Amino acid sequence: MERIRFGTCSWKYPSWNTLVYTSEHPENYLEEYAQKYDMVEIDQWFWSLGKESAGLPNARTVAEYDRATDAQFRFTIKCPNALTRPFHDRVHGERTRKNPYYLNENFMRSFLDSIQPLTPKVGLLMFQFGYMNKQMVANRLEFLKQLDSFFAMLPSTIPYGIELRNPAWIDGTWFSWLSEHQVAPVLIQGYWMDDINRTIARYENLIGDTVSIRLHGEDREEIEASTGGQWDRLVNPRERELGEVAQSITMLAERGRIVYVQVNNHYEGSAPLTIERLRALL
Repeated sequence: MERIRFGTCSWKYPSWNTLVYTSEHPENYLEEYAQKYDMVEIDQWFWSLGKESAGLPNARTVAEYDRATDAQFRFTIKCPNALTRPFHDRVHGERTRKNPYYLNENFMRSFLDSIQPLTPKVGLLMFQFGYMNKQMVANRLEFLKQLDSFFAMLPSTIPYGIELRNPAWIDGTWFSWLSEHQVAPVLIQGYWMDDINRTIARYENLIGDTVSIRLHGEDREEIEASTGGQWDRLVNPRERELGEVAQSITMLAERGRIVYVQVNNHYEGSAPLTIERLRALL
């Protein structure tokens, strides 16, 4: 279906030789990747807090990604975690220093300026918030007020999405806020969040025009040990769950939504093979 785009979380994996690439070390990974898929998730700029200038993207890297892809290709980009972590660091388990970049308009605009060549190809700019406890924000109402202020300052011409890892907050109030602000829900399967299929079935009527589905998994260390870092085979097939995901994706697309499906190697052991299985189920 034209409304569904499949892609992976990152792309530079030599073990995808023959699955995606013509060799283990192609001259340009992304250029070959873009011949097979029409979207990809960029997460390399997410891990930014603590880096100089909070890890703003390098202009040469941005230009390289633009040259490697055509005008129809789409990027779902995880915004820097400097924007989504209220505290800077931990000492002996305690958060000690407030993060000055948290939901900071000036830093966000610097980030937007740094990725400007890619802006026409942005499918979603995704804000990933971890579990927000009372040390970080008093309650959900206060969190929504913070988001209200932040998004009111952002350009409305760019598509945004939010991933939130507070299961108890993913309800009708949350989906209504997203829809009212024209922000896409970013739903993650894994990390001990509620099953996305049940969430979609319950709140589908509140989901806006676009939705992102990120297929991850729970125990990264276990699957890394099982694969040995070679991501060319399935080590944890999720037959029943994948069938339900395919049904959810189909339903969303048939009801007019644009669906971005980003698959991580940690979900079943090989993102390209998972995408093949999903496509077959559709």
